Amino acid sequence: MEQRRLGRTSREVSVIGLGTWQLGGDWGDVPERDAFAVLDASVQGGVTFFDTADVYGDGRSEQLIGKWRRSNADAPLTIATKMGRREPQELKNYTRANFIEWIDRSRRNLQMDTLDLVQLHCPPTSVFRSGDVYDALDEMVERQMIAAYGVSVEEAGQALTAMERPNLATVQIILNAFRMKPLDEVLPAAVESGVGIIARVPLASGLLSGKYTAETQFAPNDHRSFNRHGEAFDQGETFSGVDFETGVEAAVAFSEYTPEGVSTAQAALKWIVEQPGLTTVIPGARNPEQARANAEAGDVPALGEEFHDRTERLYDRYFRPVVHSRW
Repeated sequence: MEQRRLGRTSREVSVIGLGTWQLGGDWGDVPERDAFAVLDASVQGGVTFFDTADVYGDGRSEQLIGKWRRSNADAPLTIATKMGRREPQELKNYTRANFIEWIDRSRRNLQMDTLDLVQLHCPPTSVFRSGDVYDALDEMVERQMIAAYGVSVEEAGQALTAMERPNLATVQIILNAFRMKPLDEVLPAAVESGVGIIARVPLASGLLSGKYTAETQFAPNDHRSFNRHGEAFDQGETFSGVDFETGVEAAVAFSEYTPEGVSTAQAALKWIVEQPGLTTVIPGARNPEQARANAEAGDVPALGEEFHDRTERLYDRYFRPVVHSRW
């Protein structure tokens, strides 16, 4: 699989990574055996980048990755985690002392002395403007608790603010065919600055798998049931903030011009990979079949100008008026 430099680091990572939120929680139950099978299939498919967070299942996702990694020490992996949501989302909680506590917890969970990449986990805008926050992160690098740091953001403006910091390695942001705003300024700024871009929610919480209908039901403990209107966290994290029924209709339209022999999900992932400035995209997977299919998206032939034009027109029709200004 194609490898790209991970922003302002010396690491190379696969253009298709693996997001592991679903291994921890909020997507229904995933037994440990199934989680390990997903990790196995991803690496076998050429994936070299895992993304997790300390709050996914209250650390379960990190712990599973740590346990798996202990048995697969030779796997060429970069593991990114996130911190900052174990306390209320207020600037006063983004302190050196809390960073040390959170990082140490992730180091134990992941069984790593030095974490490859730690990202601030969608904090409020005030955090991105705080010099003290970045000073503390720089100290964590100097102490070799972490090798590099980045940010995960909800809004394009937050990404642009963070990119002004000289030691910021990466920005993680929602980017998919139903959420194109990062293409306006964020990805061009990343190209200019050398910051890596990690695209999350690439399939709009599964809408772009092309497998859902308006009647599809999700488990009560799945965020696609309980967070459709932002009841638990930012609405944009669920179906990219779009109305479910509208998303289903748009996904059908998207699938109609997907190339023969390529799944709807693979085309959606390849569309992201082909955006200038993109480093890696992190779809989730609940089973090995999904993990293998996601990895194979990295080998899909170029989609072509017509595909990109049709996708932009689809976005203009269904989503630009209702989501483009929000995030």
